[in-house]
Amino acid sequence: MENDNNSNSSNDESKCPHQPEKKQDEGTTIAEGNNHHDSSLGKCPVMHGGNTATKASVMDWWPNALNLDILSQHDTKTNPLGEDFDYHEELKKLDTEALKKDMHALMTDSQDWWPADWGHYGGLFIRMSWHSAGSYRISDGRGGGGSGNQRFAPLNSWPDNVSLDKARRLLWPIKKKYGNKVSWADLIVLAGTIAYDNMGLKTFGFGFGREDIWHPEKDTYWGAEKEWLAPSDGRYDNVDKPSTMENPLAAVQMGLIYVNPEGVNGKQNPLKTAAQIRETFARMAMNDEETVALTAGGHTVGKTHGNGDASLLGPEPEAAGVEEQGLGWHNPSNSGKGRYAVTSGLEGAWTTHPTKWDNGFFEMLFNHEWEPRQSPAGAWQWEPVSIKEEDRPVDVEDPSIRHNPMMTDADMAMKVDPIYKEISLKFMKDPAYFSETFARAWFKLTHRDLGPKANYFGSDVPKEDLIWQDPIPAGNTDYDVAAVKKKIAESGLSISEMVATAWDSARTFRGSDIRGGANGARIRLAPQKDWEGNEPKRLAHVLSVLEPIASESGISIADTIVLAGNLGIEQAAKAAGFDTTVPFAPGRGDATDEMTDAESFAPLEPLADGYRNYSKKDYAVSPEELMLDRTQLMGLTAPEMTVLVGGMRMLGTNYDNTKHGVFTNNVGALTNDFFITLTDMGNTWKPTEKGLYEIRDRKTGTLKWTATRMDLVFGSNSILRSYSEVYAQDDNKEKFVNDFVKAWVKVMNADRYDLK
Repeated sequence: MENDNNSNSSNDESKCPHQPEKKQDEGTTIAEGNNHHDSSLGKCPVMHGGNTATKASVMDWWPNALNLDILSQHDTKTNPLGEDFDYHEELKKLDTEALKKDMHALMTDSQDWWPADWGHYGGLFIRMSWHSAGSYRISDGRGGGGSGNQRFAPLNSWPDNVSLDKARRLLWPIKKKYGNKVSWADLIVLAGTIAYDNMGLKTFGFGFGREDIWHPEKDTYWGAEKEWLAPSDGRYDNVDKPSTMENPLAAVQMGLIYVNPEGVNGKQNPLKTAAQIRETFARMAMNDEETVALTAGGHTVGKTHGNGDASLLGPEPEAAGVEEQGLGWHNPSNSGKGRYAVTSGLEGAWTTHPTKWDNGFFEMLFNHEWEPRQSPAGAWQWEPVSIKEEDRPVDVEDPSIRHNPMMTDADMAMKVDPIYKEISLKFMKDPAYFSETFARAWFKLTHRDLGPKANYFGSDVPKEDLIWQDPIPAGNTDYDVAAVKKKIAESGLSISEMVATAWDSARTFRGSDIRGGANGARIRLAPQKDWEGNEPKRLAHVLSVLEPIASESGISIADTIVLAGNLGIEQAAKAAGFDTTVPFAPGRGDATDEMTDAESFAPLEPLADGYRNYSKKDYAVSPEELMLDRTQLMGLTAPEMTVLVGGMRMLGTNYDNTKHGVFTNNVGALTNDFFITLTDMGNTWKPTEKGLYEIRDRKTGTLKWTATRMDLVFGSNSILRSYSEVYAQDDNKEKFVNDFVKAWVKVMNADRYDLK
């Protein structure tokens, strides 16, 4: 889709209105407000920069300190709708047919303040929806259109998103009308689907259910660059080998959704661009056919905008003055809109009829020879060497004027890459197949991060189960839970075996794209059964014991695994002196190999898990930071992380049965010994080999325990230590058990959408 590589930012320094100006060398005053000379009156009564993003954090004094902010994103305090707001209940009140009717009317209701190209907003709304959903990457499940994050920084100010602020503002009257019954996230994605439908595509369907966030997603890593559109070389070990792009990134440059439309680092070479496209789309879980369909379908309608001087554009929304009221990229050239709009800097439409769904993209691409030319804004694009007048698209304002069509380097890649070319020619010969393939790919693009179909709402949800939705059959809920627990208790499995297996099954859950989790018991299928972190030998033994029990009881293996973990927790709590029952909700189903896209599950592999003191290898990022990342993906808070790690250590669930952090002589009892040891000043801590530490008696020097950084951070970090001290208190032993159980159940049920 269209990309903008000309974004300015304001460097004006703010001045306090009370602050006197500096004096000239001669001592004469340039300006001193009300001419008061008491220096105290010249000081602003508030801390300069204290309420702006440019103000340094108090923690900037200690740049290596562990930052726990990732675990407090989207706190309920930021949500103006309150804790009791239930979006799915509001959706039940939504008149979807009326909403769709209003959206269709909006497509051709051109507004004077931002007129539609050719009188149709379809291209603009498709780009908005695309760029919202298109930020998704499969590596960590972050990005995407599932949260309405395009309303906030940095996405609202990305160079690739120039003028999408106008698209969202055009939707405001509809959002205002329907209010809480439709989220911004749903509305933004719906707009593109309605646009395609309005222009003639038979769409595949649509599911509501995306809940809005109310604060920027600071936990998402978009790259290490300090400037927009910096050369992409820094993202690769070798830019000529796209597979070496830094994980978890998918876009080739900071501020782009996909690839640079002018070519790799702005240099035209469709074959090199094709290689980057293939890698980028693969990191979005798209295959070659889906990639061609999306590229061609996205460029079948609409146009690029570069008819002006991009250097004259004002600052992006986050840097614009208050008078812009949240809009950015003010264009002073002529009208600054319509035929004079500037976004990507490229200029022109791809097809003869850019407000109509047809096969025009392929016909234009293959029926002409193309050569590089520069747009009025100076961006490099491809234009036909020769073309009939009637094949040229008309001007967006004056239909008596016609212009050359254009192609980006990415479009030309569909013609020169052998695999993409074969697919493109197939689509060209079979327009119906192209339309169906695109409709399905568009549905996948816009719903990939919404999770399983259980999260979808509305009459347009397709009945077909798609493999990328991670389908799971319904499980049995009518059985004697106590009888099953009795069989598991008599099986001979240890507490650590039961708890570790249940944890490994559930820990794959990612709130970022609502994938993974214990439901489906995919831990017994490829690729999960062979993951190093799942200890395949131990896992196979546990499954060989639990699977017959599940079969005899007529229940799912998924339920049996979780029930075994719960039983282990109950046994450990009893060993610590507390009788407790871990809440259990039956009904999980078992997925099959045919229901599992093994390739797309590969990125869910835990390369590190602080809860089980596991790290596959040494990484540039510290083990404790990796632990925070997994914690955030699972939807846990810092206190929940603390109590779970402390409890798991006591249960002996460490990877490969290591003793690091197992600060107890009573392994298997759910005690608070982990926290007692961390806060005991009778101990000293000494680093040994890389990442490992010895805990010795302060008086005698006797070695007592060993630990990793993931253990000791709960005593070294001031915030985590405050939580550890709570659980180390003599009067909080029962609280520790209760909090552990509550956090455990949250993890086990994270993917139980039927319970929400």
